[in-house]
Amino acid sequence: MDEAKALVDNVVVTRVISTIAIILVAIALYKGIVFLFNKAEEKHKTKLFTSSKGRTYFKLTKSILRYVILIITVLIVLQVNGIDVNSALTGVGILGVVFGLAIQDWIKDIIRGSSIISDDYFHVGDVVKYKNIEGKVLVIGLKTTKIQDLKTNNIVSIANRNIDEIEVVSNLIYVRIPIPYEVKVSYAEKAIEDIRVLLESQENIEDTRYIGITELADSSVQYLLEVKCDPKNKLQVRRDTLKTILIGLDKNGIKVPYNQIDVHAKE
Repeated sequence: MDEAKALVDNVVVTRVISTIAIILVAIALYKGIVFLFNKAEEKHKTKLFTSSKGRTYFKLTKSILRYVILIITVLIVLQVNGIDVNSALTGVGILGVVFGLAIQDWIKDIIRGSSIISDDYFHVGDVVKYKNIEGKVLVIGLKTTKIQDLKTNNIVSIANRNIDEIEVVSNLIYVRIPIPYEVKVSYAEKAIEDIRVLLESQENIEDTRYIGITELADSSVQYLLEVKCDPKNKLQVRRDTLKTILIGLDKNGIKVPYNQIDVHAKE
């Protein structure tokens, strides 16, 4: 009896040690491969690593690698602990329908994640909009896409099945310049040209274009200006543009109009 108990204890101890060793080897293997990937990225600043598409594939490869090593490790651990993996896989086939329903969202995430890459919808480094959040894409994984909110720097994780709700943010900003009706169009457009010159001297602005009159509002004529910049800088560029507009109008002696309410007194 004591010998049987000792034998069982030895088997259990052996399996526990083997399990721990397998897990440690798997972690070391994953970290070693990732380390080699990172060293290759640092050493070879080629298009593969520097382009947005290259960075996307690089991060996706690491994500796939993590899942592959995890699955293989689980299967080996099961086998070491006396579970017949072949029989287990056969059993999974019997419960396939139930299991499929349980992981259908997970499958959708993987399919959509693959389509993001294959269709070039967006890449790591691009700026996208999800609901009310505009952020820079940090990681495109098999299940989720992670973006960094440009306003708060918070990291937001988006399930890949929600790709239809994600918009790629353009590099153009459209700003209205309100000018009083009393100012002649020719003089207003001269002031706008001065504003354009001031804007194009700023570091974060790539180009500007005067579009024309976009609206005849209640108390002003609305002139439209197009500003081109890196989407990651749009919030700051908009603030700088509004400030420059005020400075440019002031230099040309034009006051920004405000809404007026006419009150008629009945005698």
